[in-house]
Amino acid sequence: MKLKTTLLATAIASLAFAVQAEELNLYSARHYQTDEALYSNFTKQTGIKINRIEGKEDELLERIKNEGSNSPADIFLTVDAARLAKAHELGLFTPISSKVLESRIPTHLHTDDWYSFSTRARVIIYNKSSVKAEDVQNYADLANPKLKGKFCSRSGSHPYNLSLMASVIAHDGEAKAEEWAKGMVANFARAPKGGDTDQIKAVSAGECGVALSNTYYVARLLRSTKVEELKMMEKVGVVWPNQATTGTHINVSGGGVLKTAPNKAAAIKFMEYLASDEAQRYFADGNNEWPAVESVKVANPALDALGKFKADTLPVKNLAMYQTKAQMIFDRAGFK
Repeated sequence: MKLKTTLLATAIASLAFAVQAEELNLYSARHYQTDEALYSNFTKQTGIKINRIEGKEDELLERIKNEGSNSPADIFLTVDAARLAKAHELGLFTPISSKVLESRIPTHLHTDDWYSFSTRARVIIYNKSSVKAEDVQNYADLANPKLKGKFCSRSGSHPYNLSLMASVIAHDGEAKAEEWAKGMVANFARAPKGGDTDQIKAVSAGECGVALSNTYYVARLLRSTKVEELKMMEKVGVVWPNQATTGTHINVSGGGVLKTAPNKAAAIKFMEYLASDEAQRYFADGNNEWPAVESVKVANPALDALGKFKADTLPVKNLAMYQTKAQMIFDRAGFK
């Protein structure tokens, strides 16, 4: 009896150690401080330790490729459908079967091997004193000659613009997409440079009349504690484009389980956790985004101030499908 008790205690101790030792290796191109709570809460709930390596998207993808079958990476997280598609094209992701993910993440926000966990919209920013809101109600309006010398943008090779162009190709075809690109180039106030925040600042300063920006940059400035940034935002207006047609273009933040993942069970648990109500609030609201799970509500005064909008429900796989063509069109149009 004593021997059986000892063996039972040893078995329980071994099991406890195994659970305690369970871990997950996460390669992440997300660099938001608010994600810290996201990760620590997962560990508290499951006991699974997260080992995290952060870097730029291309660097992490190259690292995973070079590590090959010996890669310790279980999950790759990043922003933008184009970057997730690139991981898929490289054959890095593995399809996963999860009723939780399939039931909670809308069909248009996932593919067979990667899932979106938050969304962001690409809106039109305009200078209230030089441009009328009614003149920029659609993405197509950015090519209208009446905006000549007023349009500013970041690079045409940036994934945010490539994904937007991919959506235009999917909806309107290549010919119209190229016509649109050429029209925008003809309306440049300056050569493309900087990020979305730089475009907002330039519009506020009057250097440009209109620009494009992801919503989380706008919301971040609206929530700023700096007086100068709040005053800057008083000079700009925000338009949800294409409300009468396809809806405003959205992009995503998401991830997938890697084909060579050494901890697949833990990886799937983490993916399912990211689709939970609690994680969705952290994942989305922490960076002024929207949850991918439609039933989850977040409390974000900046997003509330931007109001409700009709989002484009184009499947994210279509954004990936037209990335190469999007770049070719921008290049031909001189949208560098």
